[in-house]
Amino acid sequence: MEEVEFVGEFVRVETDPDHPAVAVIRLDRPKVNALNAVLTAEIAEAATRVSADPAVRAVVLYGGERVFVAGADIKEMADRTHAEMLEYGRNLQNALTLVSRIPKPVVAAVTGYALGGGLELALAADFRVVGEGARLGVPEIQLGVIPGAGGTQRLPRLIGPARAKEMIFSGRHVRAEEAGRIGLADEVVPDGDVYRAAVALVARYAEGPAVALAAAKEAVDRGLETDLDSGLEIERLHFAGLFATEDQKNGMRSFVEQGPGKAVFNGR
Repeated sequence: MEEVEFVGEFVRVETDPDHPAVAVIRLDRPKVNALNAVLTAEIAEAATRVSADPAVRAVVLYGGERVFVAGADIKEMADRTHAEMLEYGRNLQNALTLVSRIPKPVVAAVTGYALGGGLELALAADFRVVGEGARLGVPEIQLGVIPGAGGTQRLPRLIGPARAKEMIFSGRHVRAEEAGRIGLADEVVPDGDVYRAAVALVARYAEGPAVALAAAKEAVDRGLETDLDSGLEIERLHFAGLFATEDQKNGMRSFVEQGPGKAVFNGR
């Protein structure tokens, strides 16, 4: 991977050498990428940068070959006060919300452990590619607390409330096979294939109509948060708005003249 525009203490943004439109947000805080205040801030910065970069058309979240994110840095938060945790939790939620709102296809490439805040980070992606040896979970209940970075909200929206409650109430680790079966993982692959499989998953969108992809993502995500009538209105407005784009003109002209699947999009 080649480094691009952002290098922090624990996070860097790279491009995949075979797919230069795919940016990789690479987490690297030894030994297990535990989420602390610095890592959280750098995730927010990386998400902001890839969101704004028109050369980036898809994104991979990657913690490395051994571990995604094993959880929050418990030593950092154990003695914090209620008032301090209100701010700490706000910053963590805000960082992951920035990830969830990257207006491009995003996949989490999960190796090793994705626990607590690590699973919550993966839940902020559109897709999850999980290694066969990975373990996923929200074990906060075992510490006397609950998930605080989206786990009680994004997990039930993905796998349903009953399954999410069972995971949250028990704090147990879910193996990759079960994660695939319940929809927590979109692909389960050998551990050594996780990164390449994740890149392949989102690279297929990198040449697509970027404005339309962003509209589709926002319509789905916002529609899930509201009633059907409001969701249909969100869809209608995005649909009509795309007729102001070059990609719509190119796509429909190409369809009429050459048939489906031949259009070349410029992302405008």
